[in-house]
Amino acid sequence: MNRQELTLLTDLYELTMMQGYYEQGQNEIVVFDVFFRQNPCNNGYSVCAGLAQVIDYIKNLNFTYEDVDYLRSLKIFSEDFLQYLSGFHFSGDIYAIPEGTVVFPKEPLLKVIAPIMEAQLVETAILNIINHQSLIATKTSRIVFAAAGDGIMEFGLRRAQGPDAGLYGARAAMIGGCVGTSNVLAGELFDVPVMGTHAHSWIMSFEDEYTAFKTYAKLYPDNCTLLVDTYDTLKSGVPNAIRVFQEFKDAKTPLKKYGIRLDSGDLAYLSKEARKMLDEAGFTDASICASNDLDEYLLHDLKIQGAAINSWGVGTNLITSKDCPSFGGVYKLAAIMDKDGTFAPKIKISENTEKITNPGNKTIYRIYDKETGKMKADLICFVGEEYDTSQELLLFDPIDTWKKTKLSGGTYTMREIMLPIFRKGECIYQSPSVTEIAQYCKEEKDTLWDETKRLFYPHRVHVDLSQQLYEVKKSLLDQMNKPD
Repeated sequence: MNRQELTLLTDLYELTMMQGYYEQGQNEIVVFDVFFRQNPCNNGYSVCAGLAQVIDYIKNLNFTYEDVDYLRSLKIFSEDFLQYLSGFHFSGDIYAIPEGTVVFPKEPLLKVIAPIMEAQLVETAILNIINHQSLIATKTSRIVFAAAGDGIMEFGLRRAQGPDAGLYGARAAMIGGCVGTSNVLAGELFDVPVMGTHAHSWIMSFEDEYTAFKTYAKLYPDNCTLLVDTYDTLKSGVPNAIRVFQEFKDAKTPLKKYGIRLDSGDLAYLSKEARKMLDEAGFTDASICASNDLDEYLLHDLKIQGAAINSWGVGTNLITSKDCPSFGGVYKLAAIMDKDGTFAPKIKISENTEKITNPGNKTIYRIYDKETGKMKADLICFVGEEYDTSQELLLFDPIDTWKKTKLSGGTYTMREIMLPIFRKGECIYQSPSVTEIAQYCKEEKDTLWDETKRLFYPHRVHVDLSQQLYEVKKSLLDQMNKPD
């Protein structure tokens, strides 16, 4: 898709609200937060991704003649407003948590500070980009954890919900921890390893399985993985693979990197039997790769059962996040600038407690245990609040306020995790490469306690509010609930 075309990747109501603001002469500076309410898949954390594409979107945000003509054809927009759109450009500020950072519910992943017409327009596209890639990066991270050090290859392109989902899903999967992708376009665009073997059709196109294997091995002696389950895995596939491996060894031209792939059947049983056969034939360094509708739960069980698999190709369940198909990120107004240049906090009220927003122009401090480097909590506070780590810090749960943790001075460290991305419409942030983001994500996950990373019933990382933010939020709630 041409980047210019993304300007109209928005919901109609963003444009109708923009026109309303325009007609009312209402274009004050506002703050909008992007955040989510629950970790997908009941995970203990999420991985944020998609910022590089948000940057591209904002940089290329303008209405072409064709865009304006189309909007005119809808007969709901005035000529004055369409003229305004013709010269539109983003002039605001954007702050965000860098891609690959582990994140938690309720904290802003991205913050837009801009005139309300501009801030309103960008809502839909930002959510579309951040929601999708953060979902796939988080799902991938779970699968990588279940693999316990084995390589995970992203094989989902043909099952993704369209080309863009396949392309940017592969990017997010690499950030989440995959070692490579089958998606060649993703390899080219994002400079990540591409991987793959061959299909059953390769075997079936030859007169017999042995000839298909030997031909493939001749073509790719440096990286030869043979798919052994086309006919009979243990009676035909593995023996023929061993025969080919042995012939190359006898010819003094041993294959450099080689192994087999299983794509059906009982993967635990078949892999253990195949491992015995390969080892007895002297090919102890042959790898065993598996595919076939894998996810973190199946990987977890196969590991428990002692499956002799050291490489995994994961497709459908990863690229679609099949069991949790939505990240649930939202975009909410948090503050409006007064005439004196200060931000007046705004809050959204709901009978559903988790939907009540945190008001004001905020940032986030991440708190670590100084001795271990492990994460203690995240603290949401107003921009400008300062903390002295040599002093005692009291943290409390913003819902169950009686739950308190006291950190002694000198025992913890803090860092602000939101960074400036755009200032006055100009990008001031250089996105790292996907490989660099993936390495950063790995380091981020190393700061989590093991209890937070487990697949089932993970320990919850606390996201707390500063005392000042809590008092402002409580005051706004009290004002809203005053009796008539």
